[in-house]
Amino acid sequence: MARVTQTSVAGMAAESALLRVTRLFFFGFSRVFSILALAIAWELLARSGTFTHFQLPSLSDVSVRIWDDVIGGVFFLNAGLTLYRALAGFFICAIGGVLIGMAMSHNVFAHWFFDPIISVGFPMPKIAFLPVVILWLGIYDVSKITIIVIDAIFPVIAATVIAIQGVERELIWSARNMGATNRELLTQIVLPAASPQIMTGLQVSLPLCLIVAVVAEMLMGGYGLGGAMMNDSRFANSTGVFAGIVEIAIVGYCLVKTMSLIRRRLLIWHQEAHDPSTA
Repeated sequence: MARVTQTSVAGMAAESALLRVTRLFFFGFSRVFSILALAIAWELLARSGTFTHFQLPSLSDVSVRIWDDVIGGVFFLNAGLTLYRALAGFFICAIGGVLIGMAMSHNVFAHWFFDPIISVGFPMPKIAFLPVVILWLGIYDVSKITIIVIDAIFPVIAATVIAIQGVERELIWSARNMGATNRELLTQIVLPAASPQIMTGLQVSLPLCLIVAVVAEMLMGGYGLGGAMMNDSRFANSTGVFAGIVEIAIVGYCLVKTMSLIRRRLLIWHQEAHDPSTA
């Protein structure tokens, strides 16, 4: 009887493990199905003769170009420079945006000074300042980082202000009644409660930093993913242009995925970290 029971338990455990593996397989496949479908459609359309090779090179040719860039080190050089500019701008946006947002939430003069600037600047395309930045700072890295900061800091400021203003008053009153100082109130109550929305603003800002970095490289030239694409475009190398698009997509996906993992790690205490939809 004991052997029968052990055999039954082992069979149920094996069946449960197989079911988990099957679920993981179908979950993973469902997440990449659209990408696979797009890749297959791209390859078939390129080889159908509907477009010339110049208009739409095949995915296989583009993949060969990407592999050559990786083996030759060109990809790492260009991606490294683009990431350096994007991340440098992002860290400035993160620190400056949070500090300005905190000041606007707690200081009447700061709110009076910055609120009109945020209201006017948020909806406008800040890339329009690029010619001014070039005139003032030239076409060096500092100008590219500056235009990134100008463009990507607004979501961080707005998210910080909204997050801090949305902290429940009961939490603040309770902390004050228990004798919390202003510093303790800020570091132990306000910032932890506002951190999910602040992280959302940072998640919006990060891909924006990458986008502006690529655009700035396209317009200013030099090394980087955007500059390499424009260089290939000048020589009518469509394979290199499409390879640059794929490379930018890969770098962008890795950035966004890393930021998502950092968010879950920092907000491990928050309810959304346990939400299955964020897995």
